[in-house]
Amino acid sequence: MNNIRSPFANTPPVVKNLVIINVLMLLATWVLATRGIRLENILGLHYIGSPAFKPYQLVTHLFMHGGFTHLLFNMFALWMFGRVLENVWGPKRFFIYYFATGLGAAALHTFVGYLEYQHAISGLSPEQIDYYRELAIQGKYIQGTVSEQITSILMTPTVGASGAVYGVLIGFGMLFPNTMLMLIFPPIPIKAKYAIGGMILIEVYLGFTNSGGNIAHFAHLGGALFGFLIIKYWNKNSKHFF
Repeated sequence: MNNIRSPFANTPPVVKNLVIINVLMLLATWVLATRGIRLENILGLHYIGSPAFKPYQLVTHLFMHGGFTHLLFNMFALWMFGRVLENVWGPKRFFIYYFATGLGAAALHTFVGYLEYQHAISGLSPEQIDYYRELAIQGKYIQGTVSEQITSILMTPTVGASGAVYGVLIGFGMLFPNTMLMLIFPPIPIKAKYAIGGMILIEVYLGFTNSGGNIAHFAHLGGALFGFLIIKYWNKNSKHFF
């Protein structure tokens, strides 16, 4: 009899548990939504100046996703590349790296949100700012005006592990730059340093041109940036190359 092995059989513990928790959180989101509870609004990351912001969201947003496809792409990338890093670094170092890059992603995303908010309210009187903020708290806005932008910034939560996943990608690219990866579209082999570098450049373009829909491009870039800095720091202060 042939033994059929689970794809998780050789998955190290941190990556395995992260995938399981993320799947369970999406299931919980769906179940609670049927009861009128929007879990993404509670655990998703709100702008730090929003009345909906809670400090714990800096961590909990990493376990929330906007749907099955969002979860699938993030968890596949985490499983594909994260297990390699965890096997090289060990569970403790990988755990620290993953959450540090996730927090770094949240930090850059929040800073960009701050700049956007300051730009939105520039030229408004204190009374107008208070009025638009009150509308935002009520989930309302005046369409086609700055009120709509303020409501979006203050009350739209950011969800997903993408920032930390980009940290994992940059980590893999730095440790294994010449590993050949197979693209899906087009199906051609390419070295990790070029594939991941290209993804980062695309994120830079989309972030600064405000393209690509409601995707937190600067969170992706924040995760990659902090991952790069962490590995550089480890390399500088260690006898071993991480």
